Amino acid sequence: MQDAPNPRTALLRDRNFTWLMSGGAISALGDQFSQIALPWLVLKLTGDAVALGMAVALMGIPRAILILFGGALVDRHSPKRILMLTKHVNTVLLAVLALLVYTGKAHLPVVLALALGLSLASAFSIPAGTSMLPHAVAPQHLQAANGMMMGIRQIMMLAGPLLAGLLFALAGDGSDGPEHMRGLALAFGLDCVSFAVSAWTLAKVQPRPFAPAARQPVLKSVADGLAAVWRDTMMRTCFIYWGLCACVIGGVMQVALPLLASSRLHGASALGLLMGAHGAGALLGMAASGIAGKRRAGNLGMTLLLIDGIAGVLLVPLGMITASWQGMLINVAIGVLGGFVQVAVFTWIQQRVPRELLGRTMSLFMFIFMGLAPLAAVAAGWIASRVTLATLFGGAGLFLAGAALLAWMFTPMRALRDAPAGTMV
Repeated sequence: MQDAPNPRTALLRDRNFTWLMSGGAISALGDQFSQIALPWLVLKLTGDAVALGMAVALMGIPRAILILFGGALVDRHSPKRILMLTKHVNTVLLAVLALLVYTGKAHLPVVLALALGLSLASAFSIPAGTSMLPHAVAPQHLQAANGMMMGIRQIMMLAGPLLAGLLFALAGDGSDGPEHMRGLALAFGLDCVSFAVSAWTLAKVQPRPFAPAARQPVLKSVADGLAAVWRDTMMRTCFIYWGLCACVIGGVMQVALPLLASSRLHGASALGLLMGAHGAGALLGMAASGIAGKRRAGNLGMTLLLIDGIAGVLLVPLGMITASWQGMLINVAIGVLGGFVQVAVFTWIQQRVPRELLGRTMSLFMFIFMGLAPLAAVAAGWIASRVTLATLFGGAGLFLAGAALLAWMFTPMRALRDAPAGTMV
C-alpha cells in the first residue's frame, strides 16, 4: 500500500496552483518596488510629514470605501475575472507613472491622481486575490497552499526591498534633487512589467466551478456579508480587535518608517533594508510555523495575543535607533512573530466561511489592514510633526501591548482555536 502523497508535492503537480503561485510571486516582487518608491516620491516632492500622511490617506480612502463592494462583486462575477481586469488597469497606470518620473514631469497632483487610480484598482484586486486560492485548489490542500503562497510572498517581501534599495542607491532616489529620480522611475517600470506578466500567468489558471452569489443590489450584498460576520461572535471580536490595532500600528508605520529612514538613516535604501528585514523575519516565522504545525501557546487565540504583546514591546525602541542594522534586527524579530501566525489566521477565516461569502468576508478582513491604516496615517502624520519619533514608536508599541492584554482579559479571543472546515457559526 502506497503512502498518501505529500500535500506540497501534490500542489506542485497542480498546474492551477503553479501558474497562480508563479504569477503571485512575480506580482509580489513588483509591488515591493512601488510600495517603497511611491511614499518616497511624495516625501521628496513635498518634504512634509503631514503631506505624506495625507497622501497615504488619499490612496487609502477610496480603497477603504470600495473594498467591501469589491468583495461583493467578486462573489458575483468570480475572483479570476475581477483580478484579471485590475491587473490590466495597474499595468497602464504604472507605465504612465514611470514615464512621468523618468522624464521629470511627475508633479504632486499628477502623482496623487495616478496613486488614486492604483488605490481604486486595489479595492477590487485585494478581495479577488485573497479569494482566488480556495477556488483554484482542492479543499484538503488549502492549508499547504496558503503556507506556500505566503512563504513565496515573504521571499518577495525580503528580496524586493533589498533590490529596490540597491536600485535607488545605484540609479538615484531623488535625495540629490528631482533630476536624480531615475531609480524611482525604474521601480515603477518594474512593477508595471510584473503586473503584465502576472496577468498572463493568471490567464492559464482554470478555477473550480464557480457558483455566483444571488443577484441582488450591491449594497444589500455588502450588508449581508457584514451581517454574517457580525453574527459570528468570535469573528466579530477578532475583526474589531484587528481593526483597532491596524488603525494605530498600521497608520504609524506607514508614516514613521519613511521619516525614520529620511531623517536618521540613509535614505530610501535604508527604508528598503528595514522592510526587507521584516520580510525576512516573516519568512522565518512562517517556516517555524510549518515545522511547529498546530502547536500553540495554549491555543491560536492565546498565541496570537502573546505575539502581539511581544511585538508591541519590540516597537518601543524602534524610534531610538541610530543605525540601519539596529532597525533591521528589531524588524526581523517583529516579522518572525507575525509570520508565525499569518498562515493560521488566513486559513482559519477561509475554512470558517462558506465559499459564497468568502469574497465579502476577505474584503472586510483586508479592509481592516489595508483600508483603516491609511485613514489613520493622516493623524499619524499630524502627530509626527509635533512629537519625536521615539514618542511616536513608543506610543504605538505600548498601545499594541496594552490592547493584547485587554483582549486576553475581557474578550473571547483567548479561546480562539484552529477551525475545522465549513463551520461558520
